[in-house]
Amino acid sequence: MFEIKLYDKRFESAVMDLIRVEGEDWSCYWAGNSAEKYKQALATSITYVALWDGEVGGYSRALQDTSFLYVFDLLVTAECRGHHFGKKLLERLAADFPDLPVYILSGNDKYYSGQGLEKAGSIYRLKQQP
Repeated sequence: MFEIKLYDKRFESAVMDLIRVEGEDWSCYWAGNSAEKYKQALATSITYVALWDGEVGGYSRALQDTSFLYVFDLLVTAECRGHHFGKKLLERLAADFPDLPVYILSGNDKYYSGQGLEKAGSIYRLKQQP
């Protein structure tokens, strides 16, 4: 059975395990002292988990400002990919916030284009000065 729930502390370990399995590409969330910071981010963001038979198969994390929602993370386990978990997580976010446009900070443009989403701009990183 598939369902989407709002994130709470009981999902913390499963979400962190899901992230670790992704390896080095996601190490900024789980390596060293980053894990504790990211756990806090999960708890204070608009975070949903996708459950399949009670097990976490994916999650999304977004932040809201006054006029928009920004999706920072969307991750689905390898076993659950191809079953529209990511799409359903995004649809749930949009349904829960119908008056706000949703923007996705993408690390995987091919996936989002394949979902029929329109690219709107880009993102740049300001380097910290030593």
